[in-house]
Amino acid sequence: MIKSIVVFFDKLEDRVRAKLSRYPILYAFIGGVGVVIFWRGIWHTADFITSMLFSYQQTGSLDLGSLPWWDGPLSIVVGSALLLSTGLFVVDFIGSEVIMKKLKGETKLTEKAEEETEIEAKELGGIGKEIKEISKRLEHIEGHIEENSKDKHI
Repeated sequence: MIKSIVVFFDKLEDRVRAKLSRYPILYAFIGGVGVVIFWRGIWHTADFITSMLFSYQQTGSLDLGSLPWWDGPLSIVVGSALLLSTGLFVVDFIGSEVIMKKLKGETKLTEKAEEETEIEAKELGGIGKEIKEISKRLEHIEGHIEENSKDKHI
């Protein structure tokens, strides 16, 4: 069941993206509306749950007659459908940079193998030694320049 839903949205996404890619402003507008509707649904669902809890705390019973319980979840479903059909759901919530890093095979520092970390530490240590050596040579050259300038003044 879930696999068929994923396949359906994958095919739908391919068709919708192919058509909308010709109209980037419309594509951005639909994506923006999807994001706003999705987050509106999250917000309203959280407000509904909070109201329900406070109502129960104050009266000891749940009064759901005045609250449209379906408003938030419906917005979540509609927003999700818009985002999934345009291919923006994952990009919006995970970010394209994270996806690109995974595709390139880049890893976080915490995920690197211990050997890679040791190699990097040795390389950085070597660079530090080179900087110290260059600094010593520079001081030596500056010393010679100062001596030569003193000798010329005498």
